Amino acid sequence: MVRVETEECVGCESCVPVCPVGAITMQDGKAVIDQGTCTECQACVATCPVEAIKVE
Repeated sequence: MVRVETEECVGCESCVPVCPVGAITMQDGKAVIDQGTCTECQACVATCPVEAIKVE
């Protein structure tokens, strides 16, 4: 499972356009991953400049 550490997310939105299935949206200035849509490709993990997106 890929998840966002909301306290680490700076709201830069760099992860949103790299998601091939559109599973990432912004809510209250933080990235949110729709787990039902996410394919766990980890493109967002590699893109996050502050390493706020983790794989469990």
